[in-house]
Amino acid sequence: MKISSAPFGVTPTGEEVQIFSLSNHHGVEVKIINYGGIIVAINVPDRNGKIDDVVLGHESLDGYLNRSRYFGALCGRYANRIAHGTFRLHDVDYKLATNNGPNHLHGGLRGFDKVVWTADAKADVLQLTYASRDSEEGYPGNLSVRVNYSLTDENELRIEYFATTDKDTIINLTNHSYFNLAATGTVLDHQLTIHADAFTAVDNALIPTGELRAVAGTPMDFNSATPIGARIEVNHEQLRRAGGYDHNFVLHTGEAKLRTVTEVYEPATGRVLMVSTTQPGMQFYSGNFLDGTIVGKNGRAYIKHSGFCLETQHFPDSPNHPNFPSTVLRPGEQYHQVTVFKFSIR
Repeated sequence: MKISSAPFGVTPTGEEVQIFSLSNHHGVEVKIINYGGIIVAINVPDRNGKIDDVVLGHESLDGYLNRSRYFGALCGRYANRIAHGTFRLHDVDYKLATNNGPNHLHGGLRGFDKVVWTADAKADVLQLTYASRDSEEGYPGNLSVRVNYSLTDENELRIEYFATTDKDTIINLTNHSYFNLAATGTVLDHQLTIHADAFTAVDNALIPTGELRAVAGTPMDFNSATPIGARIEVNHEQLRRAGGYDHNFVLHTGEAKLRTVTEVYEPATGRVLMVSTTQPGMQFYSGNFLDGTIVGKNGRAYIKHSGFCLETQHFPDSPNHPNFPSTVLRPGEQYHQVTVFKFSIR
């Protein structure tokens, strides 16, 4: 893997932002900025050797500052939603910033996607670090976070997350890239497989009810490869609430092991994306809230279903559901999660 860097702009507070290009011997290139740990581009070949960028985003820092939609972002301290921005830990009630109606989403008003990380480009890994202060966005504890990005000659983008704390806290990190393996149009023809028997059902605010509902016999069943758009318009209560798919799939609730959980195949280009993770859940989002008002790379307006997200994670609102896998991190422990995005052709 080769890593190069260049300036990408300056934030309104005067912080310089760099863009890092990770490339391998097969012409695959991943571009990441240290603002928000954002994946700006992933350039991969199709079955005819044509290279395209398969993630949504912006060409300049201004786009990420003002029209983010979390494109490519590193989300935390707690990715996804926490109901009413509140949780209890050791009989203490904590109030977080609310930025999704009455709820907390992706770390709050200034989550990890909106800070400049310290970057260290080593020979085989791009390392980003950030020190999140006690009470930042309402979270307890000083949290030290490190995220490593690496690209292999097997066309695998590996993201490895680490964190430690000096006080009991909660943590849930993910990457929020929007993929489109055709690099144009919508993703409704992409064939999706998710190895999951259940999902966390949600209420009208997209907050988990606490129920782990079986996917069998519902439009949520992707255990066999199915086009994303095949059942997206079905009159199903969960799809109506989200305007499509915006649900956490239960991958496992036991020991964390790196295993393949998802495959996406785009028939026109032959591109394949396989996702492996140690995480117990994955939010599948079908770009329901994209409405054409955001213009991204190459002047492309991002319409509804222009991209899909596969956000490997712990479950949404876990601190308020004792039956969900715990997201508590204590002093002396290390948070460690791995997700691998592997690209190939068929």
